[in-house]
Order: sequence, then structure tokens, then C-alpha cells
Amino acid sequence: MSNDPPPEDDPFRKRPQEPQQGPQEPQGPTPPGEPPPGEGPRGAPPPGGGGPYGTPPPGGGPHGSPPPGASPPPGAGSPYGTPPPPYDSHAYGGDPYGGGDPLHGMPPMADSAKRILARVVDWLIVGIPLLFIGIPFGIYRGVAAGGGFGDWVADGGTGGWVFQIIAIVAFVGYETLMVRRSGQTLGKKLMKMRVAMLNDGSTPDTGSSLTRAVVLWLPQLICCPCLWPLLLLVFILVDKPFKQGLHDKAAKTVVVSTAP
Repeated sequence: MSNDPPPEDDPFRKRPQEPQQGPQEPQGPTPPGEPPPGEGPRGAPPPGGGGPYGTPPPGGGPHGSPPPGASPPPGAGSPYGTPPPPYDSHAYGGDPYGGGDPLHGMPPMADSAKRILARVVDWLIVGIPLLFIGIPFGIYRGVAAGGGFGDWVADGGTGGWVFQIIAIVAFVGYETLMVRRSGQTLGKKLMKMRVAMLNDGSTPDTGSSLTRAVVLWLPQLICCPCLWPLLLLVFILVDKPFKQGLHDKAAKTVVVSTAP
């Protein structure tokens, strides 16, 4: 066994070094998978969000408003909505006595001759089927005997009154349903005209359509088959400026042209 002293660099003879108090050396590269100092997990910005100094992130102003210089989306209008256009008080006879033109804003009134042709067309559309319906009620025998339609109804007993009720329902029902639906009977559609409410030009509702049809057809079918149509025509010709017959005045309607 050798008794030589251990060498100077023998680790068993060296004392552990004291830790240094100077500035720390910069650390090495961050291990993979760990965020660098000062950042959140996976590279997210630090808590508090937004950009530096607490400013909101780019892309929008404070409180969700659009960024400066950006145009508002289409239809956004003002914050309180776009105001509606001003109401024209003269349109459709809204102010016939205010000194302005009572026809301002309205389509042209329908031609009186075309209104007569439209009425004839509607009468044929309803009347021809009624002629066939009247065969079982003896309508042709009563007319052939020399009496008029009114005399035949009065002397025809139960059959005459039943047929008259059928005729009233057919004419009044046809007029009411067609006008309520689109403002046009088949005759008016053929002549390019329609029935409209005087105050705003809308299609008449059920009440106005029924009132107009009753005043138009009921007197003709009960007592005055010739005099009543003539009276209606006279009112249409002399009434200014809306050309209203008695049935139009009762329902507050007008007949306007739809021709381009």
C-alpha cells in the first residue's frame, strides 16, 4: 500500500464553494412546452387582455362600437332608426276641402264608359248561370206569359221567392268576395280598374265590400231593376271629383284606373 499524499486536485480534499452574491447569469433556453416568462399558457397575452396600457384590442372601439373611420352597416341608420317619410294628407282625398288638389297622389279615376262595360260583364257572369238555375222554378214559363220579372216573382209562389233569394245571394256574394279579395271583379279586371278605399287607396275590407254590394244589387233585385242602375249611373256622371255612385258613397270607396 502506498503512503503518498493525495494530489491537489483530489475531489475528496476540496471544500464546497460558497454561493456568489453577484448578478445572476441569464438562464438558458426555455425548455420545449413551457411558456416564456411574462406570458400566459401557449403564448396567450397576460391577464387583463387588450393591448398595452389596458387599451382594447384592435378591430373595434370602446363598448363594441365600430373602429374610427369605418362606415356603418347598410340599413343601420341613426341610433334611433330612420324616420318614416312624411304622410301626404292630400293623397286619396285625405283633405278634399283644404284648398289643395283632392286628387293629388291618386291614380286617375276610372272612365265611366268602362265602368258600365265592367258592370255588364259581371252581370253576364252571374246572370247566365242563374238562368239555368231558374229552369226548375219555372222562370221561362212566367216570363213567356207576358209578365215582367217582378210580376213573376210576386205571382210565382214559393218557387219565385226562393229563386229571388238565390239571385240576391249570388250577385251580392260575388261582388263582396271579389272586391274584398283584390278590389276587382272579373269585369273590372278586364277593364283595368279596381275599387279602393277613398282615405288611403287600400283594398276594401269585408264590411265595406258587403255594404257596397248590398247598395249596388239589392234594390235592383227586389223592386227597381231598371230605375236603380240608371240612378247609380247619374250619380257617377255628376259626382265631382271622385265619380262616386251611391254604393261608393255608402262604402266610402272610389273606382280608379290600373292601366299603366
